[in-house]
Amino acid sequence: MAHDHHDNELDPMEVRLRALETVLTRKGLIDPQAIDAIIDTYEHRVGPRNGARVVARAWTEPDFADWLARDATAAIAAMGYTGRQGEHMRAVFNTPEAHNLVVCTLCSCYPWPVLGLPPGWYKAPAYRSRAVMAPREVLAEFGLTLPEETELRVWDSTAELRYLVVPMRPEGTAGWSAQALADLVSRDAMIGTARARVPA
Repeated sequence: MAHDHHDNELDPMEVRLRALETVLTRKGLIDPQAIDAIIDTYEHRVGPRNGARVVARAWTEPDFADWLARDATAAIAAMGYTGRQGEHMRAVFNTPEAHNLVVCTLCSCYPWPVLGLPPGWYKAPAYRSRAVMAPREVLAEFGLTLPEETELRVWDSTAELRYLVVPMRPEGTAGWSAQALADLVSRDAMIGTARARVPA
């Protein structure tokens, strides 16, 4: 997504975050290594990999996909992915006829147990407003161009309900294991700004 850049490559929120971290570190109030460990946990251990496993299971187990569509909160919790920011979930499924995109227009409500920490662009005012007003343009900026006949559904995530997009399963993956399929699922695909990766 295009952003205005000034003297650096960081958005204003990232600049403020780094300045705050620097001040707190100099005062001895935080340990940067501890912060890095927390971020690593959410980005690589309890974040998008969890959501990718949920998607892969939905792709390989029709009964689980049905359960996920009916009661995503319970289906996801049954896989052990629960906690703060994931208490109430809904799964929306992409099809050739419809594509789903998630945004939080008020702040940055986001399903941490299955997606980890939200990316900076998800919290940016530009994404939060334009994803509603011009969603096809926003997707094009992410490199995703949908056919005109594909319906685009935009879901507003809130503190009461958060969304997980189940992207379409790529062709050429028949017989793949759930783990191999999970490797094709990115965080952005579960927000709706990308498709699942196509196998090489």
